[in-house]
Order: sequence, then structure tokens, then C-alpha cells
Amino acid sequence: MINKLSYQIPAGISSYQQEIKRSKFITWIAPAATPEEAKQQIQSIKNNYPDARHVCWAYIAGAPNTVLKSMSDDGEPNGTAGKPILNVLEHSNVGDIVAIVVRYFGGVKLGAGGLARAYSSSVSEAMKQTKYVIKIAKKELSLSFPYAEESQVRYLLEDELGNVLETQYGELVLLRCELPLEKLTSFKQRLGLNVEINDK
Repeated sequence: MINKLSYQIPAGISSYQQEIKRSKFITWIAPAATPEEAKQQIQSIKNNYPDARHVCWAYIAGAPNTVLKSMSDDGEPNGTAGKPILNVLEHSNVGDIVAIVVRYFGGVKLGAGGLARAYSSSVSEAMKQTKYVIKIAKKELSLSFPYAEESQVRYLLEDELGNVLETQYGELVLLRCELPLEKLTSFKQRLGLNVEINDK
């Protein structure tokens, strides 16, 4: 089941190519959980097509409703490339995604409407070719508790599909862990009173 706590992301990198009035549009779809990952993918494509007239792109770094979005027309008329690409991404309900369209000009001008349709259809078709997986949203927690509680805390964490990221032993056991957001409430309810929770 897909809900606000889980969403689709690209399973890997895919590509699609089409020609419109002698202009060649090569579209790449890739996973990108952060703006930095998206920028790395964009730079990689730019390096692979150094002679391309335009390399336009848009990304959504995070869940589909995140504010971490960006786009670029890369020299195309304002609003004819980046915005149509982002519109397709926003209506797809896919997150952690970057779409990059490489354009080789074929000598025939497409006009603003034609360009917007070309970029939009390029990304739409590329996304049809893309395989997706479900990403489960997770929450990171820091727990501190007496040594006597450790086995019970670890058992509960495993039972709620969480995993331990780091353990420190001092006067108390300090445990950094993550678990699915949808399991957070039941996990907290099942923990004993001796366990202190710090939500990040």
C-alpha cells in the first residue's frame, strides 16, 4: 500500500530518446534522494554530452510533496523546458527523482508551445520505461536506557522493523536507530518507562 509514509522512487537509471522535427531529445531518469545527488547526476549527463545545445532538468529530492525541488531551462526560452519537466514529475507521485533532457537542435524551430510539449512528452515517455520501487519513510531516534533494558529494547526495535545505527555504552546505553514512520507510535507505546526518547 502506498500512502504518505511510503512512495515510489526510480529503481535505477533509465533513458528514452525521440526525434521531433529533426531535434533529438534524449531523456534520463535517475534516483536522487538529495539535491546533491541530483546535481551529480546532472553533471554526469552534461559530461557525457559535451556538444549538446541544451541539457535541461528538474528534480524532486525527497517525498513527492517535498519543497526540495528545482529546475533549469539551460538556455531554452523561459518556461519551455524546466517547468514542463517538473510538471510531469509533480503529477507522477514519484519522489527521489531527477529527469534530465539532452537536446540536439535539428535546425527547425519548434516555438514555445512546441518546445514545452516536446520536453513534457520526452519525460512522460521516459517515465513509462522506468521501473520503480517503494521507499518507506523512516524516522531516526536516539534512545537512552539502563543496561538491564537493552535486550528488550533491541527485541522491540526488530519487531517493529527498525534497525540500530550506532550503540554507545556509558552510564546508560545510548542507541541511535531508525524505524518506519508508520511504526513510530506503536514502538513508543511498547517501550518501558525507563527508556528516554530523543526525536531528531
